[in-house]
Amino acid sequence: MKRFLIILTTAWSLVLSVNALAALQIQSWTLDNGARVAFVENHTIPILDVSVEFDAGARRDPAAKAGLAGLTNAMLARGIAAGSDAQAEPALSEAQILNGLADIAAQRGGGAERDRAGISVRTLADADQRDRAVQLLARLLAQPSFPEDFLRRDKARMVAGLREAGTKPEALAEKAFLKAIYGDHPYAQQATEASVRAITRDDLVAFHRDHYVANRAVIAMIGDVTRAQAEQIAQELTRRLPQGAALPAMPEVAPVANPREQRIAHPASQSHILIGMPALERGDPDFFALTVGNYILGGGGFVSRLTKEVREKRALSYSVYSGFNPMAQQGPFRIGLQTKREQTDEALKVVRDTLAAYMRDGPTPAELQAAKDNLVGGFALRIDNNRKILANISIIAYYGLPLDYLDRWTQNIEQVSIAQIRAAFARKVVLSQLSTIIVGVGDANAQQ
Repeated sequence: MKRFLIILTTAWSLVLSVNALAALQIQSWTLDNGARVAFVENHTIPILDVSVEFDAGARRDPAAKAGLAGLTNAMLARGIAAGSDAQAEPALSEAQILNGLADIAAQRGGGAERDRAGISVRTLADADQRDRAVQLLARLLAQPSFPEDFLRRDKARMVAGLREAGTKPEALAEKAFLKAIYGDHPYAQQATEASVRAITRDDLVAFHRDHYVANRAVIAMIGDVTRAQAEQIAQELTRRLPQGAALPAMPEVAPVANPREQRIAHPASQSHILIGMPALERGDPDFFALTVGNYILGGGGFVSRLTKEVREKRALSYSVYSGFNPMAQQGPFRIGLQTKREQTDEALKVVRDTLAAYMRDGPTPAELQAAKDNLVGGFALRIDNNRKILANISIIAYYGLPLDYLDRWTQNIEQVSIAQIRAAFARKVVLSQLSTIIVGVGDANAQQ
């Protein structure tokens, strides 16, 4: 029986993957209130996955109150205020919210990133359970009560987490890295004990009022509902939300004025190293060339050049990687590794030499074909369940990518050439503009 269930589960996963690849048609429309909707109709399983996101990520934090976006998002589910409409919806406590989700076997998700923040729900597609889940999600978005006692608790948790992170070399490296490459740009802002303590309930109320608004809502859906039902769900999710005024434009990401190597003392036995610069926006035409090129450089695990040069040939690190993180504005390109403290300079030289050689010569034809085969062959795993598809739909809708983005993904990968990779890397990675952060060294020049 166990073997049968494993075979059945595997077969079911393959069916989902094939169906997704064969007919992943994204429908898109805009509601009268300005909310944008992206929807994939999928009747394979009786499940509905929904997310609602806003331009309410950490980049919108006030400078003196970094952490506000994340705290506001986390507090959405701490309580719901009573409704003010004719239905007189009752107030709900955190326990009642959790019980309400459990009663219908629904699962809540969400969070705040740099660009965006939101909330999601997975529910059975049965009309009664679906409607209850959607209504609860709608009220979480529109009517959070932000109870003061829970705010004190969550702030204390955040402060404790920040104190713990302040002892970890990887967290210190990340903080210094973002500051080095973004300077005063909001992408560099990170919560501190002081900024979290400064946040008040009024701040949460104001941030929610200004950012969780109907005309900037982006709704993504996939599941066992029709287009007409999806339209009704989208209306219900946003009907309680107000209209919001235009948000101030984000400042441009400026080139790093003084890229340098920064060494930060730490008693860790290994040095934690990050190298990089601002590089890639969502929707940039260089994306696919950089995706293939980075797979060869440091994104392909044990088959990447960095792994071969740093780990396999010289045993300088257990793991080394590179990657591009596209965002609304130039997201970072980074190379990361850990190495023994006494090997820091040698490892840095190998990484820099490997990157410079790759920038100069590009990949070989064999490397290019192997990267394409791996990326195309593994594409089905990117969309082999509804949650992964929902994540992709959310990105497509939020960043305004083409609706056929997933349909053309493998084709775009297959069309990448060596010349395109070299040109894309030359545009996005400038060796003289790379910043380097090393945490874990103990020399006299290290910064505390």
